[in-house]
Amino acid sequence: MQFVLYTLDIYTHSDPWFTFFMAHWLDITTTILGLAYILLEYKASIWLWIVGFVMQALDIALYYEKGLYADCAMEFYYIAMTIYGFWTWKFGKKKHQRQGEQLPITHFKRNLILPWTLGTLAIWLILWYWLTQIGSTVPVADAFTTALSFVGIWALARKYLEQWLIWIVVDVVTCALYFYKDIPFKASLYGLYVAIAIFGYLKWRRDMQAHREA
Repeated sequence: MQFVLYTLDIYTHSDPWFTFFMAHWLDITTTILGLAYILLEYKASIWLWIVGFVMQALDIALYYEKGLYADCAMEFYYIAMTIYGFWTWKFGKKKHQRQGEQLPITHFKRNLILPWTLGTLAIWLILWYWLTQIGSTVPVADAFTTALSFVGIWALARKYLEQWLIWIVVDVVTCALYFYKDIPFKASLYGLYVAIAIFGYLKWRRDMQAHREA
C-alpha cells in the first residue's frame, strides 16, 4: 500500500498531466458522461436515463466541491426524475398512443405553462434568498439555472418537444457560469449542449410530425 501511495506521489509531482487529471477528474468524467447523455437524448433513447443516473451521482460531489450548492441540491431532484423518466418512457402512456408503441413526442400542454412559469419564478426567488444566506458566490445565476432545470427535466421525462427550448436557455447561462467557476471541461460541454439542443429540437419536431402523419 505504501508503495502505491509513493508511486502516486511521484507521478503527482513529476507528471503535470497526471496532476491536472487528478485535480479535474470529476469534471472530466462527468463531461464525458454528459456528452453521451445529450447524444442519447438527441436520439430519444431510453438509455439516456441510465447514463444520467451515474453522471448526476458524480455531479453531486463536483458541485459541492465547487460551492455550487443549488446545483448540488438539484442533482438529488435529477436522480429522482431520472427514475421517473425511465419508468415513464418505458411504461407511460399518452393520448392517441398506439399499442406497443414507445412514448411519443408531444407538445408541452398549454394548461401547464402558467403554473410551471409561476412555480419556476417562486423557486428562483426562494433559491436566490437561500443561496445568499449560505454564502454562494453566484446566487442569481445559480438559482436561475436550478429553477429552470426543475421544469426542464420534468418536461424531458414527459417527452415534450419544448424541453429543448428550456435547456437552450439553461445551457447558455450554465456555460458562462462554469467558466467563471473554473470548471472548464463542464463549461465547454454546456457550450456544445447549446448546439446539440438546437439540432435536437429540430429532430424531435420532425419525429413528432412524422408520427402524426403515420
